[in-house]
Amino acid sequence: MTIRIREDDLTDASVRALLALHLAGMHAGSPPGHVFALDLSGLRAPEMTVWTAWRDGQVAGIAALKRLGAHMAEVKSMRTHPQALRRGVAAALLDHIIGVAGAEGLTRLSLETGSGEAFEPALALYASRGFTKGEAFSDYVPSAFNQFWHLELAPPPVRKGSRPITASR
Repeated sequence: MTIRIREDDLTDASVRALLALHLAGMHAGSPPGHVFALDLSGLRAPEMTVWTAWRDGQVAGIAALKRLGAHMAEVKSMRTHPQALRRGVAAALLDHIIGVAGAEGLTRLSLETGSGEAFEPALALYASRGFTKGEAFSDYVPSAFNQFWHLELAPPPVRKGSRPITASR
């Protein structure tokens, strides 16, 4: 079965249902005040791009990228549909995001996530793609529940005929 990933406008009812499931799961598995998952309006912000994964005409997963500046972005709203778990959907979405980030010249991807058994599969995926645990970023405040992961991406190649900019002291 092929996974097809497409940029999404969040108008499909099945995508909205998966987003609602995601938000409900985040609230059920996180202490009060520690849910930073975005709702429909948050995912429609100008700095956001949302992708959905599809298998056999059914939504299988969702993920988003929030640009935080010229060279940094945050992975948001990663969720696999319960009927598509353990079938490579989340890995395909994360690989897609990493590829887009690299093509855009981003040098760092970050994410905030929770702790506990429910988060272990996602943490294993992030680690398998080179993300490492690190410091808080953006407006996040560290707590005993949340954790922060980062992936350093290669800088964009220097174009032929141009010189890299170096700082002088």
